[in-house]
Amino acid sequence: RHNLKYFDKMRCLRKRSAVSFLGILVVCLLFMNLYIEDGYVLEGDKQLIRETATHQLNPERYVHSFKDLSNFSGSINISYRYLAGTPLPRKRYLTIGLSSVKRKKGNYLLETIKSIFEQSSYEELKEIAVVVQLADFDSAWCDGMVQDISQKFAHHIIAGRLIVIHVPEDYYPVLDGLKRNYNDPEDRVKFRSKQNVDYAFLLNFCANLSDYYVMLEDDVRCSKNFLTAVKKVITSREGSYWVTLEFSKLGYIGKLYHSHDLPRLAHFLLMFYQEMPCDWLLIHFRGLLAQKEVIRFKPSLFQHMGYYSSYKGAENKLKDDDFEEESFDIPDNPPANLHTNMNVFENYEASKAYSSIDEYFWGKAPSTGDFYGIVFEKPIKISKIKVITGTEDRQNDILHHGALEVGEKIVGSKKGRQCTTYLRLGEFKNGNFEITDVEHKVLFDINCMRILVTKSQKEWLIIRSISVWTSQTPNQ
Repeated sequence: RHNLKYFDKMRCLRKRSAVSFLGILVVCLLFMNLYIEDGYVLEGDKQLIRETATHQLNPERYVHSFKDLSNFSGSINISYRYLAGTPLPRKRYLTIGLSSVKRKKGNYLLETIKSIFEQSSYEELKEIAVVVQLADFDSAWCDGMVQDISQKFAHHIIAGRLIVIHVPEDYYPVLDGLKRNYNDPEDRVKFRSKQNVDYAFLLNFCANLSDYYVMLEDDVRCSKNFLTAVKKVITSREGSYWVTLEFSKLGYIGKLYHSHDLPRLAHFLLMFYQEMPCDWLLIHFRGLLAQKEVIRFKPSLFQHMGYYSSYKGAENKLKDDDFEEESFDIPDNPPANLHTNMNVFENYEASKAYSSIDEYFWGKAPSTGDFYGIVFEKPIKISKIKVITGTEDRQNDILHHGALEVGEKIVGSKKGRQCTTYLRLGEFKNGNFEITDVEHKVLFDINCMRILVTKSQKEWLIIRSISVWTSQTPNQ
């Protein structure tokens, strides 16, 4: 009888425990439903920030949870104040986003906006939208900046290509008493954490304005016709996967994204806003979306011009030595299949020579008759060809004896296509080859191009870059 009472008592305890557990589970599910429904509000983001910010960011650890989050690509529910201009209903090709705060020394925002517009042609201006976020909580400073912007760029505001916005302080998460990662002083942590939130709100606003988005700082000078250069690069990457294309080596200047990725990036910056600086988070974002390598183009299209930092007015002399301000001739490099019979070293494959990225093809000592072949997807007219071999630190790994040829009458299957006849355009000199007015020297539409080794060499071969400029397309 004593045992029966004991078991009855245990059953009651188990029931009470089960009821308590179920109650807790229901409450948790209710909270999860509250924060993870499609249209969840900013308070949910703030809660998520507080919960996740207690852990160090580790890409491998968070990849599963981030993929789950990436399913929620809706915008964050924020009320933006329009200080000048409003978006036009027509989508543009590129949105340029700037976030600016009051500086203790210097102010470069007006010069940056001026550079964007002055370095763009009339046709390019039709395809861009510039969004300036005044992210300082000093309303008097914001009012003054809006007045200056409106006076200097009134016609751009009227045309709908310049918009100035502001997010009230009430929408920001906690910015005081944050973790001091990397032993940063408290005011530095607050500055960089707020900057992450600033950019998150800016990205969120820009998500539906255009096909692509480029991030700039408020103290940047632009290269002439930068939009045309960006469009050429995007076209050259057609069919390949990328998350971020980089047009500057500095910080978060000149980082280009698909606009459909902006909501996820905005959520990501909010989740880890107090963990690390924005440029580090952008690297993690790229990696989490499976782009492991940097895809950076040279020459750079944007240059840092500010002498004083927005953080405490400290000196900031960083410059991008790959920047070229004047208009430069970017190759078209139309889509093509690349192949070689040379012995390729490690992962320096053929495709790495036929791009504007800072990488190259590297093959072991080539023999007479070896080749590097390019088969264009469509027959083309070529105006100019330029090939550079070797690098600054490996100046002897050049093509010592070689020729460049173009071909027609393509045969073979898709994987093994080649031309039946070739025309030699010239020999390599000191490892390089360049020719202009090709369309006047070659009467046929070009299907293939190849670099031919005409004499064996002991040195390995680096093909640093292959650049092709096209004239009008055939049959037009």
